[in-house]
Formats: sequence, structure tokens, C-alpha cells
Amino acid sequence: MGKIIVYLPHNHLMSGRRAWDVGCMPRMDGKIAIVTGGSSGIGRVIVRTLAAMGAEVVMAVRDVHKGDEIAEGIRSELKDATVGVMKLDLSDLGSVGDFITSFKIEHDSLDLLINNAGVMVPPYSLTSQGYELQWGVNHLGHFALTGLLIDHLIGTPGSRIVTQTSMAHWSGDINFDDINSEVRYKPWKAYQQSKLANLLFTLELQRRLDDLGLRDPISLASHPGISKTPLFRHESLLTYLALRPLMQNAGRGALTALRAATDPDVRGGELYGPSGITEFKGFPVKVNPRNRGNDKELAGRVWALSEEMTGVRFEKHLRAGLCSDCGCLKE
Repeated sequence: MGKIIVYLPHNHLMSGRRAWDVGCMPRMDGKIAIVTGGSSGIGRVIVRTLAAMGAEVVMAVRDVHKGDEIAEGIRSELKDATVGVMKLDLSDLGSVGDFITSFKIEHDSLDLLINNAGVMVPPYSLTSQGYELQWGVNHLGHFALTGLLIDHLIGTPGSRIVTQTSMAHWSGDINFDDINSEVRYKPWKAYQQSKLANLLFTLELQRRLDDLGLRDPISLASHPGISKTPLFRHESLLTYLALRPLMQNAGRGALTALRAATDPDVRGGELYGPSGITEFKGFPVKVNPRNRGNDKELAGRVWALSEEMTGVRFEKHLRAGLCSDCGCLKE
């Protein structure tokens, strides 16, 4: 089992101020977190870091055996760590439903959901429901997962949803005429589409929470720049070698999601990325969505399509955490 790399705090200054790193994180004692894709890469660092800060972390992973090995390694390294493993296959909406059922049997609240798992430029394949794999795993699976957990998040003060997007959203668009790439599959275009959808989902969810007057949860996005992780396993060796000098390690890449998840000063609807001029690498700072990442009308269309494709109606689950008579939070 490989060593877990965590970016350690130091006294680095950025624009006259100390850069945000794990040394800035508050304690997470008593909080419950779900991290998708927590058995490798950035997700693995996030799980280990949250556990080190006292959170009870649920690793939501497709490969339970691998997840168990990682969790056992963290528990052996960190004496008081509480890390559990639950099966979640985001390419199967049935598996998402099974995960929700199992989680809610054991937990009546949720403080933090980090939608981190993803696939990048794989050969053309479909999810169990017949959707293009990147659209299905990166976006639809997380859309459904969040919708089915939103009642637990609403009932938990200070709760947050952090969804991992990518710099790929800069060039992304949503091809409503061929959402599943059935006419023509271009791996990078499909990836860009899914990552743009992640960002649009984050912003539209916050807008809907605001419209209901809900302070909890808040919805945020993060992107890790270009980080050296197994996500590049489907990319060509030539492309990987060209990008390698621009990459940061997984420990540094995890910082953007960790800041969005834990910094008390963040606000709903914000996006966090690396501080470098190109946003390839660096310490986590608030950055701006680019191009169609700011398109509110497009976000609404993606939301409606996502509800249709998953069968998950957020309004129903949002209001499940509210009193039917007065609209206030249930006790």
C-alpha cells in the first residue's frame, strides 16, 4: 500500500499573508463527512486529513476491498481516527440508492459531503442506466447522491457540500443534442462537459438554497489545478509527460477542497482553486468560474435535464427537511 502524502503546514507567505494550508484547518471533532472516491489520489488525502482533524469519515468507494485496506492504514497510523468504508458505484444509480439507504440507517445527520470521485477521458462506455460514463459518474451520480442526502444536510448546522470541478470547465459546453456522445465521442469534450456540469450544479444548488432561505447547507466548488493522481491513467504517455512539470502532488491538490470544506470564512457559491497565475498549482484561493461556468440559464437547463435523467427531484428532498406548515427547519 502506497504512502499517503499530506501537504504539511509551514510559514509560506502569499501577498503578505500566510497561505492557507492544513495548519489553518479547524478541528472537526463530532462531525460526519462523506468523501466519494476516497481510496486514491486527492480523495485519499482528503479522507486522511479530515480523520486527523477528528471527523468521522465515510469513504464512499466502488472497490470496498481497496477502501478497507486504505482505511485500515489510516486507522493504524492515526490512533483515534474513525474511518469507515461503504460501497458506492456512481455509474449505477441503483448503487447510489443502496448507499443512501445504508448510510441513513446508521446516521441521522451529515456535516460534510465532498463529491470528489471522477473519471477522465476513458474509452467510450456507458453507465448502468445507459449514460456516457463521464457524464454519468462525474455529474449525474453526484447529482443524485446530493439530492438524496440533502435532508440530512439541511438538518445539520454548518453543513457543506463541496463538489470537485476542474479547469476543464473553462472550455466546456453542454451538448444537449448529443448528451451521451452517441453521434461522436470525443473524450476530452465529454470530460469538459461533465466538469462544467459539476460547477453549474454547485452554483444552481446554492441559488435554490438561497431561494428557500436556508443557511445550511452551503454549496461550494473546488478544482485541484493539475495534480499528479491516478485520474491520468487513461491519458497518453506523451500528454502525461508534457504535463508532468506543471503538476503538483495530490497533497497540494487536495487543499482546495479542504479549504472549501473547512474554512469558516468561505461563502456558498464560491469556487476554490490554486493560487498560481494559470491556476495549475499553488495554495488554495477563491477563483472565478470562467466562460460558461457563469451561465445561470445554462445551469437551470442542466439542472432540469439532470432531474429527468436521474429521477431525483431536489425540491421534494429539500422540503423533506422543512416543516410542511411553516417552512421552518424541523426539530
